[in-house]
Amino acid sequence: MAEIIQKDGTWVFDGDALRLTPGRDKNVSLLRRELGELLVPLAALAGISFEQGKKSGRLRLRLRDGADPLLHATGGRLTEPHDPYQLLVESDRYGVAEYFVDEVRHALLLDQVPSGPVDAYLLPGPSVPLSVSAGDGVASFDGERVRVEWKWQAEDSKSAAGTRTLPLADIVAVEWQPTVGLENGHLRFTVRGAPTKAPPKYDPNAVELWGFKKDPLMALVAAAVQVRLPHPAAPAALEDAGGAEEAPAPAPAPAAAAEDDHDALLRRLRELGELHRSGVLTDEEFTLAKQAVLKRM
Repeated sequence: MAEIIQKDGTWVFDGDALRLTPGRDKNVSLLRRELGELLVPLAALAGISFEQGKKSGRLRLRLRDGADPLLHATGGRLTEPHDPYQLLVESDRYGVAEYFVDEVRHALLLDQVPSGPVDAYLLPGPSVPLSVSAGDGVASFDGERVRVEWKWQAEDSKSAAGTRTLPLADIVAVEWQPTVGLENGHLRFTVRGAPTKAPPKYDPNAVELWGFKKDPLMALVAAAVQVRLPHPAAPAALEDAGGAEEAPAPAPAPAAAAEDDHDALLRRLRELGELHRSGVLTDEEFTLAKQAVLKRM
């Protein structure tokens, strides 16, 4: 087991999953505190890195595309303080951070976890019911329907339309966008049969965000809805997005496919040998990994 404890949070790796617990320091963002502890299965990881700085460093997890509904709903736009997959590391713990990275990388290698996209969410998303007040509205979600109530700051057209109730079955997409510069952010729901190109300020299915402290919390609502929608890589979702399905590409000839697989396995053996010679892999780890590759040959 590997563990690193910092003011920013605590990360623990038991060989099968990473447990990410936000710290109690005042500098930890409200979004991370509200999101709480995350359990990230090894199969959801595409990689891990550690970046050193003069005074502090940063651990970063890279998740496989489509594994986490929060990252999908926010389009990877969560800024550094709010990203739950980053951990600020003090300079006197650089050695611990490097050891942590090595342990996770060894597990990814030995388990032969692919780094490509997945076709199902591997994280559960935020728990419901939840309600967030930010920008010009209050968005609530109970697992079956979204309810949006307008605050006094909302445009007259929104206030006149009254409270919005959107059944989950009518929602085809959800998006959270942070405030960037002079451009306001938003939480927007795309509703079946009612597409709109109106700016979030006037869109009755969007909450406009102005860059205040609670704005990132709207990402929790987006993620809770996203995880209950069809996965973007699922066949039904692909058909809805693109209309008629494209004809599948012809399969490679068996001989060519076998040759490609053989070359890939040879490259893996060379990589394992280099890792072993450089001391990254122990003798036992190298033997186990090599046997797994040889079985596939």
